[in-house]
Amino acid sequence: MNRDNGFVEHTLANGLRVVIEPMPQVQSAAGGFLVQTGSRDETPEFAGVSHFLEHMCFKGTAKRGWEAITVDFDNMGSTYNAYTSKERTVYFGWVRVDDLERQVDLLVDMMQSIVPPEEFEMEKKVILEEIAMSDDSIERKVYDLIHETFYGGHSLSWPVLGTTDTVGAMTRDQLFDYFQSRYHPANMVLIVAGAVNPDDVIAMAERTCGEWRPKSPRPDRSAPPSAKQAVGKRVTDRFQQQAIGLVYPAPSATHPDRENGDVLAAVLGGQNSRFFWNIIQAGIAPHVAAGRLDYCDDGMMIAFGFAEPAKVEAVLEAMRKEIDKVSKNGVVEEEVQRVKNRAQTALATESEAPYYRLMQMIHDVDVLGRPRSVTERLAAVDAVTPATIRAYLEAWPLRSDGLVSLGPRDWPNDD
Repeated sequence: MNRDNGFVEHTLANGLRVVIEPMPQVQSAAGGFLVQTGSRDETPEFAGVSHFLEHMCFKGTAKRGWEAITVDFDNMGSTYNAYTSKERTVYFGWVRVDDLERQVDLLVDMMQSIVPPEEFEMEKKVILEEIAMSDDSIERKVYDLIHETFYGGHSLSWPVLGTTDTVGAMTRDQLFDYFQSRYHPANMVLIVAGAVNPDDVIAMAERTCGEWRPKSPRPDRSAPPSAKQAVGKRVTDRFQQQAIGLVYPAPSATHPDRENGDVLAAVLGGQNSRFFWNIIQAGIAPHVAAGRLDYCDDGMMIAFGFAEPAKVEAVLEAMRKEIDKVSKNGVVEEEVQRVKNRAQTALATESEAPYYRLMQMIHDVDVLGRPRSVTERLAAVDAVTPATIRAYLEAWPLRSDGLVSLGPRDWPNDD
């Protein structure tokens, strides 16, 4: 057992890692399983299998049908959910501390789903409808187009939901085989935050998870292409607006420059940002923003906007103007401090609730391999200054951008 920096860690004999943060000042506890597999770990023909499996883990086990799973969550008054991303799948719940073991026992049971055949086809219809609904979201379609354009041929390029073709062709046995290959101690971490005794949590993990059989870990991930100089476009009459995006190389989720990139993106295109005052408030476009997407081994800085199709040239010019200004002149202390204040307030307030603290720990354990204390997280944001952002811009220059366009115009080539 390892006790360090306010955390307690223990690894069961079967390899399951347990990470605990005691929070004695609260009355509740949150716990969940991080499954270290996501859509980037799939093969092309099974795109969407991780998300499909997330749904099926709620549909039945050897002990419980889907109705019993739902009722058991509700009987605890649990705030529970699950999500799938490109790099992880997570199942979690937040309850009164006296109900933590019941909560974990339920989640453990779900991690041993039987993927009930009688529920498979019905849930497939639900997911196909979810894919259809995502096709109606211009934000989602631009996000997908960016990944297709800059990660083409790599597993990061396809949607977490998969496609109509891949999900439609998937069988229950294929899903169950994937489940057995990924949901086991080598790929999972049990994480708990709240008013708990760590020794009690470890004993609980031994009781509920100790009999799980170890298997081979997830296959190594292939490195994605790093080039961000390409043009991707999709002509569609589904939307009346045209969406455009500029894409630049940026640090990965593990790189020490990540906080500088996040603050820069917020100065450029966040709340009360340069984009807001000089583009949105100037009436050039109703929505323009910037942000950083990151994965364990790559990242992107993205500036994007939505506007009437006839105005895309003006929007592009306005975005590039602000990007050029920040590249040449850097940022000023006042705007950096404003962003830092918002980020630190969010970190501090979230850290007071086990539910949000669990989310922070899940991210850090998966990405960095270890949890960070609230103090360490706050210090990382506080270390950002105009000078460190200037250094960031030298290391990660905002030039030679990639471009994506989605909407009714065949742009940029329709002149």
